[in-house]
Amino acid sequence: MRMIDPKQVSQLELYGLLVGIVAPRPIAFVSTMDVDGNPNLAPYSFFNLFSSAPPILVFSSNRRAGSNTTKDTLNNVMTTKEVVVNVVSYDIVRQMSLTSIEYPGDVNEFEKAGFTPLPSDLVKPFRVKESPAQMECKVIDIITLGDQAGAGHLIICEIVRIHVNESIFDAEGRVDPQRIDLVGRLGRAFYVRASDEAIHTIFRPTDKMAIGFDQLPASIRWSTILTGNDLGQLAGIQAPPTAEALMELAKTPEIATILHDTDATEKLHRLAQTELAKENVDLAAQLAWLTAK
Repeated sequence: MRMIDPKQVSQLELYGLLVGIVAPRPIAFVSTMDVDGNPNLAPYSFFNLFSSAPPILVFSSNRRAGSNTTKDTLNNVMTTKEVVVNVVSYDIVRQMSLTSIEYPGDVNEFEKAGFTPLPSDLVKPFRVKESPAQMECKVIDIITLGDQAGAGHLIICEIVRIHVNESIFDAEGRVDPQRIDLVGRLGRAFYVRASDEAIHTIFRPTDKMAIGFDQLPASIRWSTILTGNDLGQLAGIQAPPTAEALMELAKTPEIATILHDTDATEKLHRLAQTELAKENVDLAAQLAWLTAK
């Protein structure tokens, strides 16, 4: 492992490292307005949801690395205390990237990036029509973290109204990740599209006890075939397979043949791995436990 002391590297080096390893990050596409009514639009990936009761978003506007100055977004929210946080879908990510350019304060990023401004209901900043979800917010606090280049200002926002495009809901009225097709930020010029094969379902009921890694038999826990993710699935079962289930499985022709092989454990673990990939956890557990020691 490489050891890095944050105090022994430059601010730019530290920034590059952190945004590379703390990722992917959601993108807050933030719309603000100055006291004269001039709109501003800029993306921020130091951003997340921090509470649902009350509904709170937090994003950070950092001081510029080169000039140690603050950005228009921060200047606007300090005076107006209002923002709209729009989400970024894949359809608009290239347009969004244009708004990260340091245009002069009197330049309208909506026009530069080809976005359509929509009037908000409860705040003055515009919403971005092309965004599939827009959150009108009141700024309830701004926490300054430092005065040097790269220092953040945590802008704490309470959501007061949400606008969501009907097209992103599934038949049950829940947000479908494939339909909203969000984009996340990685380090440097890298982004990630949160749809298609990038989406994985991991259903884990939190109110039911799992056996855990410590209850896995040693031959499973230290398998040369099963990966950490495979073991995580097996450790998530609520009880080991019963002796009756194992006896029935052992009687099947394919498994009976394997059990006579010298490498039976490895073959069974490969079969278990195949079943785990198909989410057949109960059958995978039986296969793994057949030769468990």
